[in-house]
Amino acid sequence: MNDPSTGLVIVTGAGTGLGRAMAIELVARGRRVAGFGRRPEALAETARLAGAGFEACTVDVADADAVNAAIDRLLLDGPPLSVLINNAAVYPRRDFLDDTPQGFMHTVAINLGGTVHCTHAALRHMVKSGRGRILNVSTFADLAPLPASSAYAVSKGAGRIFTRALRADIADRFPDIVVNDWMPGMLATDMGIAEGLRPETAAKWGVALALSNDPSLSGTLWERDTELLPPQSLKARLKNRLLMRSQKPRRLGDMGFS
Repeated sequence: MNDPSTGLVIVTGAGTGLGRAMAIELVARGRRVAGFGRRPEALAETARLAGAGFEACTVDVADADAVNAAIDRLLLDGPPLSVLINNAAVYPRRDFLDDTPQGFMHTVAINLGGTVHCTHAALRHMVKSGRGRILNVSTFADLAPLPASSAYAVSKGAGRIFTRALRADIADRFPDIVVNDWMPGMLATDMGIAEGLRPETAAKWGVALALSNDPSLSGTLWERDTELLPPQSLKARLKNRLLMRSQKPRRLGDMGFS
């Protein structure tokens, strides 16, 4: 059985920041982790910090063939793939007029393309058992883009659309492959802000989500440790008020996730 509580976990962007923190947290919980990244020296440092349960995989997630080859190699004689955490991203901070179309699309190729490549490769294996877990690390960057962030905002916003589209394709056939988005918030990393949240703190929330295959999580959006409920129409809000029904957002602690 392909259960998120066992099997291989793949974390992309594991060389630094949140990806490194999540890999370390997963290994501390006894999981075998394959960390994808483009810089072998950064992955080597993650391996040193994480310990024996971590395997460094130098992979550019923008390269679909490289992603497929890496995942096939990992699963050839090892445990099944149970969890994929799509975390890899770049944030070049370039004004659109200072960027080039090629530079813009390279950001898209990593932030959106990497998620697509890794998800497709992972699903080729997950659908065989009908079980699995995919957590897409997301942001709200597309709703109120900051200056000099057009490529990042477009690619990350498209990532949330991809999650919804993926569920539309697979949810009925594979209800036990659970897919959702998680926003860790502003972090104190190279891509974040100095006064942001420590990635080690956010990693505990992300790992708790990733290791749960509760079907009710599929399609949900979480920020830090709290579920963000979808907006309701005025008609729906009035109906719920008349029927005295209310829906409260879930928190990881209340669900027994830790």
